[in-house]
Amino acid sequence: MNNLIHIHKDAKIGKNVVIEPFTTIHGDIEIGDGTWIASNVTIMDGSRIGKNCKIFPGAVIGAIPQDLKYQGEKTVAIIGDNTTIRECVTVNKGTASRGKTSIGNNCLLMAYVHVGHDCILKNNIIISNSTNVAGEVEIGDFAVISAAVQIHQFVKIGAHVMISGGTLVRKDVPPFVKAAREPISYVGINSIGLRRRGFDNGTISNIQNIYRILYNSNSNTSVAINKIEEEVPEIKERNYIIDFINNATRGIIKG
Repeated sequence: MNNLIHIHKDAKIGKNVVIEPFTTIHGDIEIGDGTWIASNVTIMDGSRIGKNCKIFPGAVIGAIPQDLKYQGEKTVAIIGDNTTIRECVTVNKGTASRGKTSIGNNCLLMAYVHVGHDCILKNNIIISNSTNVAGEVEIGDFAVISAAVQIHQFVKIGAHVMISGGTLVRKDVPPFVKAAREPISYVGINSIGLRRRGFDNGTISNIQNIYRILYNSNSNTSVAINKIEEEVPEIKERNYIIDFINNATRGIIKG
C-alpha cells in the first residue's frame, strides 16, 4: 500500500483486491477476493463488499443514512458478488428499522444512482443512470430500472419488472410487468425479458392472462384475484403475483 491510499488497519481485505490511488477504506470493512476499487472511492464503516466486484471513481459505500431517525446504531451496507458500482453511486447503510442495506449478486448500478437506507435489492438487477431509490425500497430479481427514475420510500418492485425512464414510482409494481407514464401505469408484461430468461410460451401466456384479468376485466382487485385463482392454473408465477398483490402496502400501479 502507498501513501496515496488510506486503508484502516482493521479493514478486512481479501486476496487479489486492487485498490487504486486516492481511495479511502475505513475500519469496519470487509472486501471479498478479486474486487477492484478505482481511484477516489470512499468505503465507510459497515460496508460488506463481495467477491469480484468493480467500484468506479467517486462512489461512496456505507455512508450514514439520510434519515433523521438514525441515531448512530451499528448497521451495514452489503454488496453481493460480481456487482458493478459505476461512477458517483451512493449506497447508504441501514437504520434500526432493518439494520442493513443489501444489494445482491450480479447487479449493475450505473453512474449517479442513489440507494437509500434499508433497501433490499435482490440479484441480477440493472439500475440506470441518475435513478434515486428512497429508503426501505424492495426490488426483485432481474428488475430493470431505466434512467432518472424516482422511487418513493417503502415501494416494492417485483421480479422481472421493467420501468421506463423518468418514471415516478409511487405505488408497488407487481412482477413480470412493464411500467411507464405519469402517473405510473401498467403497459404490458415484460415478455421480451421473460423470453430472454428462459420462460416458456405457456408460462408467459398464463402471466398475460393474469394481468388481463387484473387490469382489463373491470373488476376490483379482490374480485380479479378470485377470477385469477379460478381461471389460471396454479403455477409458481401465479402464486407469486397473488402474494405480491395481497402484500402490497402502498397499493399496486393502475392499468
